[in-house]
Amino acid sequence: MFDLLITGGTLINANGQKRADIGIRNGRIAALLAPGETAMARSFVDASGMQLLPGLVDAHAHLREPGLTQKEDFESGTRAAALGGVTTILDMPTDDPWTATAAQLSQKMARAAGRLNVDVGFQAVVSKNDEALDELLSLSPVSLELFTADVPEEFRFDSLDVVTEMLRRLAKAAPVIGISPGDQSILEASAGRDGKGISAFLEGRPPLAEAGGIARAVLAAAETGARVHVRQINSKRGIEVWQRLRDLADVSVETTPQNLFFTADDYAGQAGADLKGSPPFRDREDVEALRHALSEGLITIMATDHAPHARAEKSATYPAFADIPGGMPGLQTLLFVMLDLVAEKLIDLSALVRLCAYNPARRFGLGRSKGSIAVGCDADILVVDLNRSTSIFNADQATRAGYTPFDGRRTVGYLTDVFLRGERIVRNGALLLPNRGQIVRHVA
Repeated sequence: MFDLLITGGTLINANGQKRADIGIRNGRIAALLAPGETAMARSFVDASGMQLLPGLVDAHAHLREPGLTQKEDFESGTRAAALGGVTTILDMPTDDPWTATAAQLSQKMARAAGRLNVDVGFQAVVSKNDEALDELLSLSPVSLELFTADVPEEFRFDSLDVVTEMLRRLAKAAPVIGISPGDQSILEASAGRDGKGISAFLEGRPPLAEAGGIARAVLAAAETGARVHVRQINSKRGIEVWQRLRDLADVSVETTPQNLFFTADDYAGQAGADLKGSPPFRDREDVEALRHALSEGLITIMATDHAPHARAEKSATYPAFADIPGGMPGLQTLLFVMLDLVAEKLIDLSALVRLCAYNPARRFGLGRSKGSIAVGCDADILVVDLNRSTSIFNADQATRAGYTPFDGRRTVGYLTDVFLRGERIVRNGALLLPNRGQIVRHVA
């Protein structure tokens, strides 16, 4: 007997779709049955006419705890995720303090225990003091993050040589290594020139810096055999470099939904501070190149870079545009803006699952339990009605930031239910069962 049987829906996986009923037992998918096949269950959900997607896996989010909880915390961030159908978050290490040691990662996990509305895997940062790296890796973080620019010096690997040497050290021991493709030399040179406005901010983080960072990451991975994931690419030049070099090594790349909808021109508007982040938005030509790359399958993962700030922080006056805290919320809106891309026919539903669930789960060591509606996987399931729409408003956002860059957007599709390990945690936009999330770890 099943604990739950979900009937009548169409299953959407990375490799296609099919009609099937889902039998769930002990939090996992126990069977996929032919539509209408007789089966016994303690409870039933009728999903007739609905699309059933695996819960989304966001590979790049900042939950801001510890130390920055005026911006976000584990409860608020995972609540936003649950309401948006993101059932697994991979949390970045740039809190206060940065998560660089086994002690810091253990303390972070202890703070999170019992306070998560969805599952969370933790990512740790590589520092130049890596003496206790083995102890850190024993806690099975889902990635190690290596930064090349715009971060404190102790975490900055700003040349091909130091990146390569660290990847050589990590290649056999570590899970995937995330690399943000910046260029400290360009950033420092631009900072020495006059200008504190938007143009000066853009000048310090040009497509050239991104393209050079991508090339450096791929070449270092090829030299060392390390598994690398390149964070947030969004320029035409960066895509061109990635397309030419990607076969040299085991490297994946991500972008974010906001990179597909906004350009640098939007900084000049009233919401410019809210939209400020890094990498900066690019020109219309770059956006079109990125959309084409997405439709052609050149982008591996779609993540949010959910990075909220308190309203007072974003709205304060700063000496320069570059000084405005960078980042914006994204967990609660990921599914809906991706469904809009499906409606535009830029991608299909299987590509949405591949980009937002299957690929991130596999890349970060969670592929045995997350990212697919398949026997043996966790029963993390979204029930989506494509015959309805969703209107996104600031007032509905659960993040502490209290806004979304997509405010006022009406999107295709409505999320009726969210299941986490077989429990219905969300129904029609309301969180029914809080604190059901668990900490997940990389599995080799």
